[in-house]
Amino acid sequence: MYKQIAANKRNTILIMFGFVIFIGAFGCLFAWAYRDWSVAVTVILVAALYAVLQYFLASKLAVAMTGAKPISKQENRRLYNIVENLSITTGLPMPKVYIIDDPAPNAFATGRDPAHSLVAATTGLLDIMDDKELTAVMAHEMSHIKNYDIRVSMITFGLVCVVGFISDLGVRMLGFRDRDNDRSPVGLIIVLITSILAPLIASLAQLAISRQREYLADSSAIHITRYPEGMIAALKKLDTHSRPMRRQNGATEALYINNPIKKGFIGKLFSTHPPIEQRIERLENAKKTF
Repeated sequence: MYKQIAANKRNTILIMFGFVIFIGAFGCLFAWAYRDWSVAVTVILVAALYAVLQYFLASKLAVAMTGAKPISKQENRRLYNIVENLSITTGLPMPKVYIIDDPAPNAFATGRDPAHSLVAATTGLLDIMDDKELTAVMAHEMSHIKNYDIRVSMITFGLVCVVGFISDLGVRMLGFRDRDNDRSPVGLIIVLITSILAPLIASLAQLAISRQREYLADSSAIHITRYPEGMIAALKKLDTHSRPMRRQNGATEALYINNPIKKGFIGKLFSTHPPIEQRIERLENAKKTF
């Protein structure tokens, strides 16, 4: 467990560094295509500034995109008390608690570190889970905080957002400066191809990181609660009652305990979440060690 926490802290630095390099290369490609190196400087400066800002603001952006609302203990004692008890059990600072008004059962955690974290649950989750199952789900989310998964997922969330934005900008730039005959035709073709492929590459990186995090959080949750049956029952309910959320966004998809976006066959292959059946199977095997 402690090795995973240390690895996640290292991964944060590596992802941030790789992010700046990736965007910098993107900017240099634009500059070569348009033969204007001020484009590269601008893109690199914007990427560096964005990397710093999103480190501090990404969790607020995620909350805004999901429509989560903060609650006090008086507003929902059941959820608040469960999170508070888990905070005491894990020795973590008490995270802020949010509720999302959505009938789809789901939950997520985000933040840059345990001292600046939050957990959120949908009204749909609260409706279908009993206390033991809800405790297991929130233990899963608290595990993301304890393991520093929230920091890694926050950085990758920001990376996907900015890569998508710059890719879109790159495609739009192809329609401008039509009278500029000093552009490289080959460079413009490469810019177009890269602008299409870059978001896919970023999403695949997010997919690989997210899937492993979910397995680890499931395992950590049953060690916190000492009750594997609760996590298994919760996952079964999530599978049975799964439905798309009202607010869907590919950038926040990896944050949730269950995929919030309806997927077809191809979509499932590229899902940020492992199949629930596989997660249950792993927990059934882990249960034998208790």
